[in-house]
Amino acid sequence: MTEHVWSYTSASGHLAGTDLTGYKVEATDGSIGKVDKHSDEVGDAYLVVDTGVWIFGKEVLLPASTVIRIDRENEKVFVGRTKEQIKNAPEFHRDKHLTDPGYRDELGTYYGPDIPFGGRPA
Repeated sequence: MTEHVWSYTSASGHLAGTDLTGYKVEATDGSIGKVDKHSDEVGDAYLVVDTGVWIFGKEVLLPASTVIRIDRENEKVFVGRTKEQIKNAPEFHRDKHLTDPGYRDELGTYYGPDIPFGGRPA
């Protein structure tokens, strides 16, 4: 079951209705880009991050559960994943993420809490 990965944790500091577009995104080991789009819909919350030159303009989709803290004053979102884990995530498909439940499950499993900090098992 991967549904809980699509919700913000209570410790993240997320306030429903807060526009995170343009916020800088920080992995545990450095900056990965800016929020291009986000959803805070209950049970379907996520960030789409534009990585810029870091991984050649690739966009990545991060389920809301990866957010560990939001700093509204400095407009930063901190995620509990390394750059490498995010870089190795399933490729983001803008057209599939809303329509393909298999794709959503693949991402949910990759980022799921049953593997420490998501990603592939050690």
